[in-house]
Amino acid sequence: MGVNQEQVPSAGPQEAAPTGPEPGETPSRRSKIDPSVLRKYAVFFVLLGLIVLFSIANPQFLTVRNLTNIVTQNTYFVIVAIGLAFVLISGGIDLSVGYQMSLVGVIMAMMMTEWGLPVWVALLTALILGTILGLINGTIVTRIRTFPLIVTLATAVIFQGISYMVSQARTFRNYPESFQAITKTRLLGIPLDVYLAVFIVIVASVIFYQTKWGTRVVALGGNEEALRLSGVNTRRLKTLVYTTCGFFTAIATIVMVSKANSMQSSFGPGTEFTALTAAIVGGVSFLGGEGNIPALVAGVFVLAVLGNGMQLAGWSTYAQFIVRGIILLGAVAFDEYQKNARLKTKAR
Repeated sequence: MGVNQEQVPSAGPQEAAPTGPEPGETPSRRSKIDPSVLRKYAVFFVLLGLIVLFSIANPQFLTVRNLTNIVTQNTYFVIVAIGLAFVLISGGIDLSVGYQMSLVGVIMAMMMTEWGLPVWVALLTALILGTILGLINGTIVTRIRTFPLIVTLATAVIFQGISYMVSQARTFRNYPESFQAITKTRLLGIPLDVYLAVFIVIVASVIFYQTKWGTRVVALGGNEEALRLSGVNTRRLKTLVYTTCGFFTAIATIVMVSKANSMQSSFGPGTEFTALTAAIVGGVSFLGGEGNIPALVAGVFVLAVLGNGMQLAGWSTYAQFIVRGIILLGAVAFDEYQKNARLKTKAR
């Protein structure tokens, strides 16, 4: 079920529904596959195809240990991608999420390792700081009214600079056991961060599919002016979307640091590229107004499976960068193709 759905009006009582092709219309045209449907489910077939391909290429791929590692190592990517999806579906973009993770992670790490503050204080501070960073992005975007790409690119540099100034390029380790328990504790053999990621996926799905706020976020990306004319404060809504993204980014940072048991300012940057690629591969339109949470999660694991498979095959990190770049270009091109196909359909 996608986020963006159009309601087709039913025929009136005196208007008979068409039972066959219109004059001059060929059966092949009527049976043509809707590109939006193809986009909605294609990522799942791609994921399945990659799993089959790498299983044949390397017997070590389809093992419980390897598949478990793929899932557990990508929980924080899922959380970041969902936060970024809020922004993308609303018609915006946030290139600073990786640098938000750098700043939030460094502050949180210093509070636990150098300042000796309780874990709960460090976690609460991380969540508040991440939310504030998202609020800053949203406020600047709505007040200056310029391209979000430029704004978040600028704030990304600022956040990274502050992170290095605060940390002095040091590495922080030796966290309390209660903090490491976030990713080390297992329930029924599954780490707690996996449950957290699943819970966030469910919450995000409910927001997008079942709430008025989620409907407005979709409408904001589809037609902001129409939403404004309907009486919705689009500035406030857009600011809240970026703030929500910052909150989810902070949660992902907590999981990332707990999982790595280490933190430095270089941790985090680059995550935004993976999350952006996964979102677009997973059916979130780069132009806003459309998205699919389950497909988004599948998009994250498409990249994860691809990276894992190429690593087992002995591909270098740089070769993996090239492949991911090509995938992003292909996803954006398909998104543009789908948009043009919809416009042509409406024109008819």
